[in-house]
Amino acid sequence: MYLQIQQRIREKYLEVVQTLFGIEAAAPAFDFPPRLEMGDLSIAACFDLARKLRQPPRKIADQVRERLLPIEGVEGISVAGAGYLNFHLDRATLAGAIFNLRMSSAREVPRRPGKVLVEHTSINPNKAAHIGHLRNAVLGDSFVRSLRFRGHNVEVQNYIDNTGVQVADVVVGFLYLEKKSLEDVERLIKDAGTRFDYYCWDLYARVSRFYEENENELALRAETLKAIEEGHGDAARMAKLVSPAIVRLHLETMRRINVQYDLLVEESEILRLDFWKAAFERMKQIGAVRYESAGKNAGCWVMDLGNSESEKADESAGEDVKIIVRSNGTVTYVGKDIAYHMWKFALLGKDFAYALFYRYPDGHDVWHTSIEGHAGAPEFGRATAAYAVIDTRQAYLQNIVAAAFRSLGFHEAAENLHHFAYEVVGLSPACAREMGYELSPEDLDRSYVEVSGRKGLGLKADDLIDMLGQKALEEVRAREMTKDPAEQSAYARMIAVGALRYFLLKFSCRVMITFDFKEALAFEGETGPYLQYSVVRARNIFRKYVEANPEFRIEELADRIEHAQLENFFAGDDGTAFWELVVLAAQLEMVADQAIASTEPAVISKYAFRLAQAFNNFYHRFHILSEPDPSRQSFLLYLVRIVERTLAQTLDLLGIEVPERM
Repeated sequence: MYLQIQQRIREKYLEVVQTLFGIEAAAPAFDFPPRLEMGDLSIAACFDLARKLRQPPRKIADQVRERLLPIEGVEGISVAGAGYLNFHLDRATLAGAIFNLRMSSAREVPRRPGKVLVEHTSINPNKAAHIGHLRNAVLGDSFVRSLRFRGHNVEVQNYIDNTGVQVADVVVGFLYLEKKSLEDVERLIKDAGTRFDYYCWDLYARVSRFYEENENELALRAETLKAIEEGHGDAARMAKLVSPAIVRLHLETMRRINVQYDLLVEESEILRLDFWKAAFERMKQIGAVRYESAGKNAGCWVMDLGNSESEKADESAGEDVKIIVRSNGTVTYVGKDIAYHMWKFALLGKDFAYALFYRYPDGHDVWHTSIEGHAGAPEFGRATAAYAVIDTRQAYLQNIVAAAFRSLGFHEAAENLHHFAYEVVGLSPACAREMGYELSPEDLDRSYVEVSGRKGLGLKADDLIDMLGQKALEEVRAREMTKDPAEQSAYARMIAVGALRYFLLKFSCRVMITFDFKEALAFEGETGPYLQYSVVRARNIFRKYVEANPEFRIEELADRIEHAQLENFFAGDDGTAFWELVVLAAQLEMVADQAIASTEPAVISKYAFRLAQAFNNFYHRFHILSEPDPSRQSFLLYLVRIVERTLAQTLDLLGIEVPERM
């Protein structure tokens, strides 16, 4: 309703400007007046018209205002300042519409055309997930939830780099450092007393130290990488054993924080099914790549990017990022990524087969790419827009993929290929010390310690979730939320996940997070538990009211209050306080659209906190359960229901569940 009113205002404004002045104006942007008494929405478009018409903006605003009404949902229009048009909404009508919308169990949202493909998490399948991976997954998941909330058809993909350098290093560790056979590793995977992803975490760090101390042994990495890519020998068989085992553990880790996927795209299948070969041949035909016969890149195929940035280095591989195929014939990450993104938009003329990989407890299936698939597999890919949730350090590589698309003539796809960039997560020195890491004097002077898988430095995701869960369980027991052990565990999990997800989402993507236990484990202030408690508080009002009035049904609230009564309450002494709550609750859809357009889930997090604060202020100011006037009490319950439903839906966009009690 709120967005519909805005659209009606836009359309009527453009119509009036065309009629009055005979010109086409740009659609006006909305802002909010400084005080609700001045109006609910404001546009400054008359200032733009003033430059074209050479008239004072106030004079233009006066002329436009006279012709704008009627607009459904708008009660009045005023001119403020030097020419602002302020719109006063029909409070009773909007409140009724929001109540009905939030009460609807089958929320009808117009379906958007096309498919949005969101790729997120994409952890190298060589070790346990760490806190940085959690930020990626939570950002991607909340973005997906917002898209679906606004009617988009969304497919969630997780790219599995199972032929990359990191996997090769772990294979080197098993084969050459530990001298383990395939059977040894298989037993290790099946050993219930061993966390295989944790084991590989330590092994990966050991291999990195091994290379540092024995630089001449780096040839092992290159040989192993080539064998894995070509799919032969013990190295390839070891990689096929290690990677799926790690991926299953990653899925379990992410399931703990309410993150799910639809498809795992395995890099090995991009190579085995000749996806890269098809993309490479096309790039060679049109001259998008060239063969270097001399210089530092002799023997490589490179992209000619035509700018100085082409000399930047790929930190992960230690090579010029414009290289697409190395001199030994192996394909770089960016080369395989080009083929993958071409498949996303159905630009290769090829497709995978798909096999079932994993099933969540709720029955949702995760598929993976395969050569031989299941006949009943869903259709994947064929996106009209694609987002890759990858940290800012990979921005240049993402730009290369877009440049390749343009070189290949895929201009529309290039415009719809989006890098959802975010800053990484570091550890505070205090956090790193608490975890037992040895820090140099330089580290202690820094504001954060960088997470490094190669050095084994980082906070493992499952360890963090366990710590938060234990803290939450202590709170549940201390506050005597329930005496049932099963309920205690369930509530603790919800509260822990709520605390973690909100901590990771409340910061802008453009800001680096310095993780600190004290802040993340807080249960007061701007935290997930505070938001959860606000919903529980609202629900407790109804629970207590029903205990005193067993015949009461929430669905009857709308019938209890007539339109005229709503008008009276919003116009009375407390009308502005009541209206502030409703107009804030009405903004959820608008906020979700802002989060999508800006790829910034923090917009939703901040909105949720503002709404929770407004409700708690309302709760303390108006004594709902002891209100003596039945009509006024029904109205207050009406407002509580609007906020409770809105806040619960907002938390769902953040992936946060609400316990029954807190």
